[in-house]
Amino acid sequence: MRIIISPAKKMNVQTDILTADYMPRYIDRTEKLLQWMQGLSLQELKTLWGCNDKIALQNYERIRHMDLRRGLTPSLLAYEGIQYQYMAPQIFSQDELDYVQDHLQILSGFYGVLKPMDSVVPYRLEMQARIHMNGCSSLYDFWGDALYRAVMDGNDDRLIINLASKEYSRTILPWLTPQDRMITCIFGELKDGKILQKGTMAKMARGEMVRFMASQWVCEADELKEFDGLGYAFDQERSDEHSFVFLK
Repeated sequence: MRIIISPAKKMNVQTDILTADYMPRYIDRTEKLLQWMQGLSLQELKTLWGCNDKIALQNYERIRHMDLRRGLTPSLLAYEGIQYQYMAPQIFSQDELDYVQDHLQILSGFYGVLKPMDSVVPYRLEMQARIHMNGCSSLYDFWGDALYRAVMDGNDDRLIINLASKEYSRTILPWLTPQDRMITCIFGELKDGKILQKGTMAKMARGEMVRFMASQWVCEADELKEFDGLGYAFDQERSDEHSFVFLK
C-alpha cells in the first residue's frame, strides 16, 4: 500500500527534531529544474510562480543561493500547510514514523516524489506551473510516468490511497494499469442531495487520515472505513471500489 499526498506552498527549515537521512529519488532531475529556473529573470519567475512581488523576490533570492545538499529538512517536517498541521508529524511516535516512511509518498513538482525522511530545501514550484525546457511545456510532461513508477516501486498489493489534490493525483492517474487500484478519499457534507467538499476541511481531514493510518498501522483498504476524525463517518451507500466517501 502507498498513500499519496500533496505538498504545501509554505515551507520551513527544521533540523532539530528529525534527521534528514536520505536524498530524494529524483535529485538529478531536481538539479536540472533548479538550473533552468536559475537562468530565468525575476519577472519570468514571478510569472512561473503566479505570485506577488514580495513572494517572487523571496524565492528569487532563495534559488540564487540554493544548495540541494546542505541545510536540509526531512520532507515530512518541511511543509507547513493545513494538511501537515493536522497530521502533526512532529509528535509521531517512532512506530508512526516507521509506518509513514514505509507507506507515505509526497508528490512534488520540484522533487517528483518524496518519502518522509528525504532531505529537502524550501522551494516554490507547483505542479501546474508552465515550463519550457528539454522540449517540455509542463511539469506533467517533464515528469512523465516517473512519479507513478516511484509510487509503485515495492508496492506489492498495487494499492494506492489517494489523499492528494487533483493537481497532484493527475501525475499518477494516466499511468494506472488494470492491475492497480487507487482509492480516492472524499471528505464532504450533503447539500441538496449532493456531496459538497470544502477545500480547507478536506485538507484537515486528509491530515487526520494520515495520522489515523499511522496510529493504527492500516494495511488494508477496508480499515480506512473506521476513520471518524473531525466528525466524519464512512458512507457505504455513496462509496465504491475507487472512491471512499466520508461525510460529516
